[in-house]
Parts: sequence; C-alpha cells; structure tokens
Amino acid sequence: MQLVIAPDNRLRIKTKPVKKITASHLKILTEMEKLARSFTDPEGVGLASTQIGEGEQFFLWKTKTHGFKAVFNPKILKYSKKTKQFFEGCLSIPNFYGNVSRPIKISVTYQNEIGQEVKANLSGMDAWIFQHEYDHLRGTLFMDHVLAHKSKLYKVVGKDRAGAEIFEEVPLSI
Repeated sequence: MQLVIAPDNRLRIKTKPVKKITASHLKILTEMEKLARSFTDPEGVGLASTQIGEGEQFFLWKTKTHGFKAVFNPKILKYSKKTKQFFEGCLSIPNFYGNVSRPIKISVTYQNEIGQEVKANLSGMDAWIFQHEYDHLRGTLFMDHVLAHKSKLYKVVGKDRAGAEIFEEVPLSI
C-alpha cells in the first residue's frame, strides 16, 4: 500500500458512502494503520481512504485515549462557534505546514468497523484530526483552508543541530 502524494487528483475526489463494511474494508484498514504508524517524523495521526487511492468514505484517526479508530460514513452534525488555529500538515503533502482555523468542538456520527452507529462529541486534538480526515473525504486539503483564509504556508527546509525542523515561509499568490 502506498500513500497518494499531492498533486495527485485522487486526493480531490468526493467519496461515496460505504454500503456494507466487508472483510476487504477491514483488511485495508489494517494496512492503513501499518502505513500510518510507519510515519514518525511527522507522526501519522490519521489516514483517509483517498490518501491510498480509495473512493469510499472511511478513515482512521488516532484518538487521544484509544489508539486508532476506524470511521465509516462520517457526518459532522454540529461545529462550535469557538475556533482555534492549528499548525497543520498532511502526510500527502510532505514538508508543508500552515495555520488552519478549525472549530474546537464538534458533534459527529459515524459507523465503527462492525457497522455500529457511534455518536460522539469531540474536542481538542480528536476534533482537529477528525475534521482533517473528514475534509479528505470531501476532496479538501489543509492547504485549501490556508489559501482561503490567506494564512501563512511554511516549508521544511532542513533541520538544525538539535534535530528541530527549520521552516521557511512560502509566499502565496492567489
């Protein structure tokens, strides 16, 4: 299994609902988790179906307390009015980061890997990662938010002696 890297058009598809969760889906999720775990710098905290070239609505998300969770056919029912800016990146857009403003709390519904409906109120990192992966299923990338809000985009240009990444601002022309 390989990661789809931008500007590949498969990252822009609007996914279709999963009609029935099959053994094939579960096998793909196992491979997706292996792939996500293989990324350590930066850490893989989520992976959407579009990032592996699939066109159905599912993703994995690394929760704060329960490890990776499978999410099928997600819907965000409610967004908080309060937002926070996150310094966001994406495995499919290596070495680029930007400030993205997202709601700090969301109410969601989705099916888990055995098809049960789950309703949850998410906040903090859980809400942020869920929204990022949900965006992937709609063909939206974090850079779309950066551009829409005329935020700043950064590229990793190397590491310092201590191993910390060195960022350089990328000029945006719209």
